[in-house]
Amino acid sequence: MTHLSVEMLAADAAAPITSAGHAQLGIAVLAGIAAIVLLITKFKLHAFLSLTIGSLVLGAVAGAPLDKAIAGFTTGIGSTVAGTGVLIALGAILGKLLADSGGADQIVDTILAKSSGRALPWAMVLIAGVIGLPLFFEVGIVLLIPVVLLVAKRGNYSLMRIGIPALAGLSVMHGFIPPHPGPLAAIDAIDANLGVTLALGVLIAVPTAVIAGPVFARYAARWVDITPPEGLTPQRASENLERRPSFGATVSTVLLPVVLMLAKALVDIVVDDPSNHVQRVTDVIGSPLIALLAAVIVGMFTLGRAAGFGRDRIATTVEKSLAPIAGILLIVGAGGGFKQTLIDVGVGQMILDISKDWNISALLLAWLIAVAIRLATGSATVATISAAGLVAPLAADMSTTHTALLVLAVGTGSLFFSHVNDAGFWMVKEYFGMNVGQTVKTWSLMETIISVVGIVFVLLLSLVL
Repeated sequence: MTHLSVEMLAADAAAPITSAGHAQLGIAVLAGIAAIVLLITKFKLHAFLSLTIGSLVLGAVAGAPLDKAIAGFTTGIGSTVAGTGVLIALGAILGKLLADSGGADQIVDTILAKSSGRALPWAMVLIAGVIGLPLFFEVGIVLLIPVVLLVAKRGNYSLMRIGIPALAGLSVMHGFIPPHPGPLAAIDAIDANLGVTLALGVLIAVPTAVIAGPVFARYAARWVDITPPEGLTPQRASENLERRPSFGATVSTVLLPVVLMLAKALVDIVVDDPSNHVQRVTDVIGSPLIALLAAVIVGMFTLGRAAGFGRDRIATTVEKSLAPIAGILLIVGAGGGFKQTLIDVGVGQMILDISKDWNISALLLAWLIAVAIRLATGSATVATISAAGLVAPLAADMSTTHTALLVLAVGTGSLFFSHVNDAGFWMVKEYFGMNVGQTVKTWSLMETIISVVGIVFVLLLSLVL
């Protein structure tokens, strides 16, 4: 078990605002999380407001002066948005360019054209994985649903056989891979290396998506045999375009930030000399901000201009991409405020003091905490942010790779068993025309498989890295 000295905690937390005992802090944590869960589930309050109120409840029950609790919360919001807000915005712009230009449709059509009937489930998980890199989960579903329905209908395939792999590919990207909001917020909270987290995330995501996608789809298709619902096929973006970007240009643009960030992580490991010119260059171009900014600028030409967009159309696309993420940014920011409140009242030290006598891995503990919050709130992003704040002190003495694995442990836990309190549950149910029982046997079970298989791979990697 990783330990954190009192001196290190003092340096980290910069004078905690309360010296409450473990019992009081434990009650404060439970009260704060209970407030968040109750407000989200029973009163249907927005997650931003729920996290804000929950943070104040946490501080008050822990005995913190209200003015200092508020100051700590706002500091946490500022540092989190500063660290992740711009990256989320750039990811949203790239995703919107990919969708509106028909680039996503080009990837789908090209891969499907080269896939036979038996290979289609594997093709769908590949498509979802590539498209899911820059897109938020809900946007990815809206883009892929027409493809899933059309392929199933025209080829007379089971809807589950085609749909589950697509959902698995999107969900794994959403939970494991930056620049999605949850992983970005966890990386910021735990202070992990983004490039290493990205590399390990991809390494875990590939086999996890295969097991939860094409492999599980065989069984899901036997349990739930449904036909594609009529009238639920939305129009594809490229149907209104005279031309669209090429497959090669589209894939290259989507993968550009990934390649740049992975190159930085690789050079940092191999060279490990800050004065080396190669490392200095890769440190700049491989930083998340520059990598995503470069992809957005390149995408304006390889995606926007290639689809025939003029300057005004590209400007409109960029503008429209930012409005939908306002809520996400506020949730991520409030999650950062909640994390900072946890740190300031001394919860991190409490967890270390209590868990040092437990015979349990820090990675497994992080997963269990994320699972509990996911089941209670239904939100993968809220589960990731809250759990990352709770377990962040555990990373103090960890190596770079194990810190990245801690982020991934939280990410895998945040996907566990989506059910009726998750908006994604209802989106999948309605689009696929299933009842609640069928959705549980397919979508909910698939999410659970992703979570369990993911943490198994995380734990296995921790043994060899």
